[in-house]
Amino acid sequence: MVTDRCTGRCKHCSQGEHDGAGGCVDAEAVERAVREACGAFKITSLMAFGGEALLYPEAVCRILRAGADCGIPRIELITNGFFSRNADKIYAVTRMLAGSGLTGVLLSVDAFHQETIPLGPVKYFARRLCAEGIPVKLSPAWLGGPEGENPYNQRTRAILREFEDLGIPTGEGNTVFPAGSAVRYLGDYFSPAAPLSSPYDQDPRDIRAVTISPDGAVLGGNVLREGILDILERYKG
Repeated sequence: MVTDRCTGRCKHCSQGEHDGAGGCVDAEAVERAVREACGAFKITSLMAFGGEALLYPEAVCRILRAGADCGIPRIELITNGFFSRNADKIYAVTRMLAGSGLTGVLLSVDAFHQETIPLGPVKYFARRLCAEGIPVKLSPAWLGGPEGENPYNQRTRAILREFEDLGIPTGEGNTVFPAGSAVRYLGDYFSPAAPLSSPYDQDPRDIRAVTISPDGAVLGGNVLREGILDILERYKG
């Protein structure tokens, strides 16, 4: 998780309002952790996300390149695509990404993001990704699933049509769950029986993926102060 900072203020965000948003993860420490982990395990996937990770493109590219150097086959970025309005900056960042070993971008566009994020710079970014040959998929958030009929999903479908001229496919996306801002702004759309846990939660006794937070924290340790292998060896679930 590159940063807590975000350019959006989305009603569905499970992280809330980002009021305590901080800076950028220490890219050197994360790069070291990636290389150490790859030396001990068969790592199959590396993902950079936020907040909005591309507020810090140099850090993103350094981390992704480390994964590519280590032979990780799936190297992805989740982004809302809005990190600048300046076309030259967007162009420069996509050029950086093209040299990072990135194998795919999941672009978050939907009714929630576009309430506060302008579509123009996002679409230009998507066009530049295509020009650089970087695979990209639209990754919308659906309220009640992609088949749900509500004003948010109707707006999302209209937004997705804005990208048809670029030939960008739409991925599975995700379904909004009741956490963070979603509880505050969308509570009426959830049934009382809706699960309160995140669909991304893992069995703590069978960890298959780890997330390094912007402050370096992971599984009760911190990669700023110790090696990732020491943290993993000490972890008890």
